[in-house]
Amino acid sequence: MQDRFINEVIDLLPNLRRYAISLTRQPDLADDLVQITVEKALKQSQQYDPTKKLAPWLLRILRNAWIDEMRRQSARGAHVHVDDTTAAVISDNAASPELRLEVRQTLEAIQTLPAGQRDVVVLVCVEGLTYREAADVLEIAIGTVMSRLARGRLALTAAVGITPTAATYADQTDDKTETPSQ
Repeated sequence: MQDRFINEVIDLLPNLRRYAISLTRQPDLADDLVQITVEKALKQSQQYDPTKKLAPWLLRILRNAWIDEMRRQSARGAHVHVDDTTAAVISDNAASPELRLEVRQTLEAIQTLPAGQRDVVVLVCVEGLTYREAADVLEIAIGTVMSRLARGRLALTAAVGITPTAATYADQTDDKTETPSQ
């Protein structure tokens, strides 16, 4: 049981790092945050319900660790310097220059979103969480997830020069959508 848990945590490390970079905007701080998350997850592994997905549980630990770190930093008065982290996220050297440019522009546009929208966009669009799972990770209502995601998507399409159409949001009716009563 414990070996399976550890293997699943290892498999989710890239997802944790991606989300950590979206929060911290610095690869070195993201790595520290992932390490803290894994340590907490291993210490609290008996609290994990194996009938549920592991990713939302880990992402919630990561987000709470980030909030704790931000509180500590604000109490100390330290500043976090924003570095250009998009180069660290793009790892496919075989991708065409146009694709790499589009990915870079999209990642930069995501970083300009307000924190609430950015969190939802990353969790749903990048990490593939359902609306319900994202709501649980962020401890907000599912309707709030849906409205922040809609506003975030609109802002992203405008930022990267895409004219939104009805097809742009067709995936909002796929299996990721869950009604508040579910």
